[in-house]
Order: sequence, then structure tokens, then C-alpha cells
Amino acid sequence: MQFEPSLEPVVLLRRYKRFLADVRRADGSEMTVHCPNTGSMRNCVLPGVEQAALISDSGNTKRKYRHTLEALQVGHGYWAGVNTSRTNALVEEAVRAGWIPELQPDSGVEREVRYGDSRFDLALGKRADPHTFIEVKNVTLGPGPEDKDDGIIAFPDSVTERGQKHLQTLMQVVDEGRRAVLFFCVQHTGALAARPADEIDARYGELLREARARGVEILAWRVRLAPEVFVLEQPLPLIL
Repeated sequence: MQFEPSLEPVVLLRRYKRFLADVRRADGSEMTVHCPNTGSMRNCVLPGVEQAALISDSGNTKRKYRHTLEALQVGHGYWAGVNTSRTNALVEEAVRAGWIPELQPDSGVEREVRYGDSRFDLALGKRADPHTFIEVKNVTLGPGPEDKDDGIIAFPDSVTERGQKHLQTLMQVVDEGRRAVLFFCVQHTGALAARPADEIDARYGELLREARARGVEILAWRVRLAPEVFVLEQPLPLIL
């Protein structure tokens, strides 16, 4: 995913009302930007700290907030991608390019494919009859500044009933003879491994382990984050 123009370095001053953030630009001026992240952003936004950040410019003067918060410098000097609307596109780009050995695009790649009363982020095969359903999660919960830097990045960062439902539906997919994949898109430059955040959502961790035991495939890849480009760069081990 190339950024033209490159992302602009700024300083995050505060995040508030869930979808808004105030930043300071290099010239000292301040402005409000859109923060497209419904999660808690735990250990991404550091309370009481002015953080280095990256923002994009949509160029759309009709938007109330034409700039978007894309990434933050987090604990131990790493960067985390906080724009959850980028996640599906990053994985789709990698799949279409054939970078992920387990997910080859030869039979077709579709977005937002329905399965029962659910909708999966991606699917392989024809839209009318996919053979592989893929649910993508943005993973950013790393150690805080005062925590040991173990490189293990977790999901979720808050209780997610929606995520629990996705796991149950993925298990239904497998039970009905099709392939189901949960893809952890780890937007954290310090990531060495990924795990479920049992301390935050124990039920999600239980369902994740049950899903793997029942045949749901779980993949995790780290994203390289730079002002010019975000791109999936490396698979990660899972700690379950």
C-alpha cells in the first residue's frame, strides 16, 4: 500500500470522542483529524504523553476532517497502525500478489462475502460459491512503556462479542465442509509473535483455541510501517 503523498509526521496531543484526535504539525499549528478505530487502542494511545504520529491527507476538502490518523509511536519506540480500515486492504493486496503461500489467488479473490447472516472480509473462489472464507483482524496490543518488551502482540484490546461471533461462524464454515481462515494482521513493528489477549477477553481466547481444534486455520503476519508504504512483510508464530 503506497502513500502518495507520503504520510505526514505530526504529534498526537489527544484522542477523544472515539473517532477524533488532535495533532500538532511541524509548523506548530494544531488540527483535528479522523481516528478510524472503534477499539480501546490500549497501549497505542499513551495517557498523558505527546506521541509521534503519522497522518494521511485525503485531499477531499468536502470532508469535515480531511486528514486521518494512520499510525502512532508506541512503547519501546515501535510503531502501531491504528487505522483499522486499512487492514482488509493490506491483506487483500498480499493475497492478490501471491505473497501468502496458504492463500493463493488463482481461483479468485472477493471482498465482503456473505455467509448466512454474517459477512466475511475476504473469500477465495467465485462470489456465488467460495471455497475459503477469511476473517481479518487488526492486531496492535503490545507491551506498554513500563512493560517488558517481549515482542508478543495480542488481540483483542477490549471485549469483542462481534469477534466471538466471527469465530463461531468460522467453525460453522468448517463444519459445512469449507475452508475457514482467521488472519491476524499485526500492525506493530515490534511484533515477534501473536496471541489471544485472554486477560482482556477470556471467552475469545477459549473460542480461538476451540476454532483451531475444529479446523479453522489461523495465520498472523506483521506489517511494515513507513511513511511511504504499509505492507505485509513477515509471518509470525502464534502462541495459543
